[in-house]
Amino acid sequence: MPALITLILVLFLSLIVVRVAAVALTLTGMSREAAQFQARSAWTATGFTTAESEQVVNHPVRRRIITLLMVARSVGVVTAATTLALSFVNVEANSEGWLRVGVLTVSLLALWLFARSSWIEKQMSRLIAWALKRYGELGSRDYGAMLHLAGEYAVIELKVRPDAWLANRTLAELDLPDEGVLVLGVSHAGGNYSGAPRGDLRIEPGDTVLLYGRAPVLDSIDKRRADASGMASRHIAVAEQERIEDRQTVVGD
Repeated sequence: MPALITLILVLFLSLIVVRVAAVALTLTGMSREAAQFQARSAWTATGFTTAESEQVVNHPVRRRIITLLMVARSVGVVTAATTLALSFVNVEANSEGWLRVGVLTVSLLALWLFARSSWIEKQMSRLIAWALKRYGELGSRDYGAMLHLAGEYAVIELKVRPDAWLANRTLAELDLPDEGVLVLGVSHAGGNYSGAPRGDLRIEPGDTVLLYGRAPVLDSIDKRRADASGMASRHIAVAEQERIEDRQTVVGD
């Protein structure tokens, strides 16, 4: 009977470990569903190859969480298998064997109900998240993956030259969103910084502008001059962005 109790305890701890790992993954910026899937996949050694798993592998904090989960799994599986075998070794009477089978069945059912309870899951997640935030360092987000910087999109800093198309204009006049470009911040020549700037902010020569958008467009903006060729380049970028948005609308429909 002690071995059977140990088995039940191992299974319960396994459930807790997977839950802790899932909550830890959500604290790094993963969605709740993706975090649960990746934690269960690592614990069961399923090894699905998906874009989400690539986000785990390429993120140092998530990779460490999954590594610890795999180590815990290897220990837990061996322990569970050993204790399950010991639970039914040297059973002297059929009645005792059936008693242990009954206890194991009821315990597994209780664990299943425990895992399926949304109220228990909510309370456990809150407690685990509080503990991890207080005693752990898991707040690192993979902003590169969130912004899809590995693909066509990029974040770059542009130093505004006196003859640049950006110089001596407000953000409203530049209207960069029409080209699919967002201004994340502006470092002014005097040392001040404007984060998430509004349309009335004026870009001066010597400022450094932090931009997010498609890499070809950002490269085009970097090369533009304050003349007719600069405006022609802008019109091309706006037309291309409109085509991209039209394709996305068709796909969405």
